[in-house]
Amino acid sequence: MILVFVSNVTPRLSYVFDFIFGVREIAYKLTVDEDEFSSFQGHKLNYSGQTLSGKQISPASICFDATIENHNVEWGGNNKWNCLSFNGEHDPIASIFFTLTRYEEYLLPSSELDEHGRFPYSKSILAENDAVEKANCDRWAHAILQFIDSEWVRIPKDVLMIPTFDIDNTFAYKLKKGKRMILSLIKDIFWGNKTRIKERSEVLNGAQDPYDTFDLISKIGIQFPQTLVFWLVGKRGKKDRNIPIEDKQHQAVIKAMEQHVEVNLHPSYASNSKSSLISAEKKALSEVIGRPIVRSRQHFLRFNVKNTFNALVSSGFTNEYSMGFAEHVGFRSGTSHAHNWFDLTANKQTDLMIHPFVYMDGTLNEYMNLSLDQSKKRITSLYKEVEEFGGDFIFLWHNETIGDYGKWKGWSEILDFTLKLKDE
Repeated sequence: MILVFVSNVTPRLSYVFDFIFGVREIAYKLTVDEDEFSSFQGHKLNYSGQTLSGKQISPASICFDATIENHNVEWGGNNKWNCLSFNGEHDPIASIFFTLTRYEEYLLPSSELDEHGRFPYSKSILAENDAVEKANCDRWAHAILQFIDSEWVRIPKDVLMIPTFDIDNTFAYKLKKGKRMILSLIKDIFWGNKTRIKERSEVLNGAQDPYDTFDLISKIGIQFPQTLVFWLVGKRGKKDRNIPIEDKQHQAVIKAMEQHVEVNLHPSYASNSKSSLISAEKKALSEVIGRPIVRSRQHFLRFNVKNTFNALVSSGFTNEYSMGFAEHVGFRSGTSHAHNWFDLTANKQTDLMIHPFVYMDGTLNEYMNLSLDQSKKRITSLYKEVEEFGGDFIFLWHNETIGDYGKWKGWSEILDFTLKLKDE
């Protein structure tokens, strides 16, 4: 067991030490008793400003606060921890808390959010020197453990590979009927899009829809039982354009997928932080698949740490999969380990489990404009980071991106490459 002395035990301290020790299955105890700490013969850490026996890390104040404050956070230069500094204090424990809780996202004015209301990668301290591509919280945790016990080594575990797929548009043409089909056809004729006109005609005459990659997803689900699918079922809107959930044929597709891969909710762009809308979409999908739904991932990765996660909790979700940047690959919360969401506004740990993903298909192709070879190198580096520091390798694709269709021609090679990483 590791004994940690602190001046007082706070919800933030319990949370961050659970990550440092608990995630790595190491027993620990926090104490405010100086005599207990001084007489303890095992491994111990003094995380206070007091001079006591044993190894010490001088704390910044952030883990002892109860409110959200601006701590003048910077990369701390060439300090021994290679961590962040808070008002000039280099503190790896505070660095973990700050990154893991996405503290900086609570501080950004709404006027600086992107067009989708998201926290932009460019505003993150992790954007400096592409620090986001390192599992910083895990690295700091390992450094702290080695500081406490120079002989400590991580016992490696197999990386859990978790492919995930978002279904924003079940089909490109199939099941799109009536006014919607007519308007789409008129638009294609107006713009002279002969390719879409030809494809639509072929699909309506029995050809396979270009977005129909569900057999492939099912096969991946058989090979990787942890595979997850997130289905958009919200009402039609500017950014929510899937086939209505009321369509019986659409329901049949969802039910068929559920036989091989767990189907979960992709809350609509319109719902975002509106628990009533999220609950209605959850209920509609649950009625189709015939079981409760507890996992979600936001459409467009559109979430606000102040509001969206609370709305999900209110709607009965226990697991969330949106934690990653759209614009850049890497570790948005500094880890690939699942971790509880800490609600900074209420200053408490919640039961909502956050499952970070390491890359999204659109990040590679559309945001970072990487080639196939560049994508492979980036993915390999991310995988090695997870392999070294532990956690789950979760990655995000869409049904329309894995069929070598349109601008995604050739990109199925990247999915295949990722799935074979464990065999390398």
